[in-house]
Amino acid sequence: MVGHFFDYSTKEGKRLVNLFRQEIFEEVSKSNLYGMIFTYVWMFDKESDWDYVKRLSELFESRGGTVYYVELEADLEERLERNKSSNRLEHKPKKRDIEWSENDLKSTLEKHRLNSLEGEINFQNYIKINNTDLSAQEVAKIIKEEFHL
Repeated sequence: MVGHFFDYSTKEGKRLVNLFRQEIFEEVSKSNLYGMIFTYVWMFDKESDWDYVKRLSELFESRGGTVYYVELEADLEERLERNKSSNRLEHKPKKRDIEWSENDLKSTLEKHRLNSLEGEINFQNYIKINNTDLSAQEVAKIIKEEFHL
């Protein structure tokens, strides 16, 4: 929604995205909704990202919620291919600039560690899945079975 007005890379865009996310999390955490799925590019080398995930988890857990952590990893070639999928391009207008989007993906991978190290994550409800050769439906089934959902 914010992207229609401000690019996420701008100060205004980041501020608005964070405000909207926080307000949605607050309301969902207080609601009777069954749950929600939130995706996040976690830069494991940034303490601020660890702190953010911790704050979000505490928000839901403090209100009786259970947080399930699913870490997905895929080979670069597969990520680049998925980055051009019709679904992603339809829902993420910024990705329609394929050259920019591919460079951004590669640059982020060069600058940051986007997957955890063995044993680094010790959350109770955690699973790591390499989904390079799996469909979204197959991954959903693994998650559902792992967490008895």
